[in-house]
Amino acid sequence: MADNLKPVAFLLLLLNLCMYIILAIIGGWAVNVAIDRGFIIGPELRLPAHFHPIFFPIGNFATGFFVLFSLIAGVVGIASAIVGFTHLRFWNYHSLQPAAVFGLLAWALTVLAMGLACQEISFDRRNAKLGTMEAFTIVLTVTQFFYVLAIHGGSQGAVPVERRGNFA
Repeated sequence: MADNLKPVAFLLLLLNLCMYIILAIIGGWAVNVAIDRGFIIGPELRLPAHFHPIFFPIGNFATGFFVLFSLIAGVVGIASAIVGFTHLRFWNYHSLQPAAVFGLLAWALTVLAMGLACQEISFDRRNAKLGTMEAFTIVLTVTQFFYVLAIHGGSQGAVPVERRGNFA
């Protein structure tokens, strides 16, 4: 059973890596747009009445939080994929621990970003690239969860090396 899940985990890992890279690229673009088109306040000017600390000129009030959490989830997801490739290479108990931790951390951050994506979808005034980012975040939540399940399911037969042997 453990070896049957290795190709499934590999395909999910490749899919997640590509999607996390796209998520990080679009998130970086959105941060760049916010920096370029953000508020410019001179020393004699006052802040606008509805100043938002994370202001994004594209999107709505949830966009700033969504983009930042998606960008963090994208970077942690890429790190999770790198550790996951190491686990798939060795496929033993000792490589499972970091892969599982990074996978669960990336999944938790992606779930948080997905909640903000759903909040942003409920508002109006969205950019097409942000809509793509929302869709990738929602799909990544599901695929990262299945990847974590696949590597945990593949570890059912794995035991630490020092515990193998005859127990008398």
